[in-house]
Amino acid sequence: MPLLLLLFLLSLPLSARANPTTVTVLTIDGPVSPASADYFARGLKRSVQNASHLVVLQLDTPGGLDTAMRDMIKGILASPVPVATFVFPSGARAASAGTYLLYASHVAAMAPGTNLGAATPVQVGMGGQGREPATPPGHKGSGPGDKPASSAQPGTMTQKQVHDASAYMRSLAQLRGRNAEWAEQAVREAVSLSADEALKRHVIDHVATDVGDLLKRVQGTRVQVGSGSVTIDVAGAQIIAIQPDWRARLLAVIASPSLALLMMMVGFYGLLFEFSNPGYVLPGVVGGICLLLGLFALQMLPYNYAGVALIVLGLAFLMAEVFLPTSGALATGGIVAFLIGAVILVDTDTPGYGIPLPLIVLLAGLSALFVLVGVGMTVKARRRPIVSGPQELLGAPGEVLADCVGEGWATVHGETWRVRSATPLARGQHVRVTRLDGLTLDVEPQPIQHEGSA
Repeated sequence: MPLLLLLFLLSLPLSARANPTTVTVLTIDGPVSPASADYFARGLKRSVQNASHLVVLQLDTPGGLDTAMRDMIKGILASPVPVATFVFPSGARAASAGTYLLYASHVAAMAPGTNLGAATPVQVGMGGQGREPATPPGHKGSGPGDKPASSAQPGTMTQKQVHDASAYMRSLAQLRGRNAEWAEQAVREAVSLSADEALKRHVIDHVATDVGDLLKRVQGTRVQVGSGSVTIDVAGAQIIAIQPDWRARLLAVIASPSLALLMMMVGFYGLLFEFSNPGYVLPGVVGGICLLLGLFALQMLPYNYAGVALIVLGLAFLMAEVFLPTSGALATGGIVAFLIGAVILVDTDTPGYGIPLPLIVLLAGLSALFVLVGVGMTVKARRRPIVSGPQELLGAPGEVLADCVGEGWATVHGETWRVRSATPLARGQHVRVTRLDGLTLDVEPQPIQHEGSA
């Protein structure tokens, strides 16, 4: 019995060494997108599997898509492992969607020289109304030089978005015990704060120089997670950094509006070339892959159905111009439809998700050039003399192979044809085709040309 007790006591430090305290570090550098939300969700899952005591999200973002941000916040709120969002390194920012992530996290920290805020939701669509900031509380709008109340108020849709975002931010602030008043200001007035100011106003919990400094500051902090209250114990923890893998990087590249438009264009023209010239195979394969990738990218983005329809309609008009003589009417309509569709394709003004206008103009110009080349080749083909088919045989010369009366055989263009003539024909006599009747040629003797005397 004493021996068993001794072995048990000796096994305790070995078990402790076999399962050291771990901290999972995730990094998001760029817009909050479906790709970053997927990477974050898989990182949280890995942290649970590794029995991590804390997840540190290093963040540097100008904002991002609302749906991706809310997916990440849902993951934070449901996580059994505390999440510390850390705006890092110096010079980084947590603007717009990043501010929401900070407020939702169990621990909010920033590095010196960083900032957060400007969390006003961006107007969706092309409408111009409702882009003015909301009237500050208490402002009556009756002073000299003030705009009328109707013009000073934002649009109804913008009001709904601002009110919804404000309530969402306040609920997160109340959940984590942070400054709810400033949270509403960040939404309604798009204000920002530096790291030191955010700490003074109790917007964040800590200012740290790096991850090691952050772990020292959060040691012993008690937080509320989905499964209950836990105390953060990361003394001597092993840091496990999970970088975006190939899947996350691929999704981040694909989920680019500009690349999605490019892949759709390459896919369309690749399939068009394959259908026009069956047998090349490669254009069809590349076109099919690019078109599917482009559609997959749009599925991850807040795209506009009208934009997609206009792009497809514009390309169809451009292709029809090659085959129909419309004197440029279809081509002009196609270019206009393509330009409008590309401009409104992505239904958001979120930073990092716009399609550059020069790229749209370049693609429209290349499409127009393609149409011009196609039309030019069609016109040249129509002006060429007939070189094949039944029409080309009319008037063609031939030579009789054997004496015949009525029907016989002759060579025309190096081919042996059954011929028919109203006059007898002699072997070697030259004839001319006058009519094609199925597989029989009607011919007549060619007149003999005499050489003139000197």
